[in-house]
Amino acid sequence: MADSQKQSVQWFPGHMAKTRRKIKEILPLIDAVAEVVDARIPLSSRNPEIKELIENKPHIILLNKCDMADSAVTEEWIKFYKTQGITAIGIDCKSGKGLSSFKTTVKSVLADKLEAYAKKGMVGKPLRVMVVGIPNVGKSSFINRIAGGGKAKVENRPGVTRGNQWFTIDKQLELLDTPGVLWPKFEDQTVGEHLAFTGAVKDRILDVELLAMRLLECLSESYPELLENRYGELDFTLDSYDLLSLIGKKRGMVIRGGETDTERAANMLLEEYRNCKIGFISLERVKNNA
Repeated sequence: MADSQKQSVQWFPGHMAKTRRKIKEILPLIDAVAEVVDARIPLSSRNPEIKELIENKPHIILLNKCDMADSAVTEEWIKFYKTQGITAIGIDCKSGKGLSSFKTTVKSVLADKLEAYAKKGMVGKPLRVMVVGIPNVGKSSFINRIAGGGKAKVENRPGVTRGNQWFTIDKQLELLDTPGVLWPKFEDQTVGEHLAFTGAVKDRILDVELLAMRLLECLSESYPELLENRYGELDFTLDSYDLLSLIGKKRGMVIRGGETDTERAANMLLEEYRNCKIGFISLERVKNNA
């Protein structure tokens, strides 16, 4: 885990510097920023510099993959963001859940801007929203769903910088895909683990058994009943390795000598977590992280 994080940290600053510069250049053309995060890990799936990067622009957080998260915890995050002056909505780009409320949310957040346009006789002037998000949170899927896949990119409009990916959504709304790539803060081990649990970081660069053991520690603390519903009665006084071994044994993953094939059990656990077979789980809660 540590080695993979060190590799990430080496190239993180250079990539971010370029993206930071591009965002600062485009910011004067933007009315608001929509940030896509993973509803299961709202903190780990964010770039820590977003607040500074977008300055005082109105900010909307899109809690994507909310169908895979604990709905009660997602609601807690929405309420928390509201106390921070940020509007948040739960969405799921696969099922389309919550996407219909995006345009009305933007227009509500930017109601003052629309009113100002109307007073100036600029009723047809569209609102411009930049969509940001780290890799694998669903930013591209969100843009494709909202833009309807075949919608034309905005071209040759006054004030719109060439080379950026603009999409027209309707007469009142245009989206800009982030000019560059934003990355999470890999230096934090918990962030790296949470991204790996959800599959945002490839398993091949990590020890799958250690990863599964850490996931078991998290689930044993927050969702022990879901683990037992899935794998039967468990002894939560066991250390994480022995607990993984017990789960593997219950699934018949026994090799010669009566030992559990813990690597196979680890892969099974991670796959079942990611496919919501264990349940709808949020790994980060407001009270523990905010």
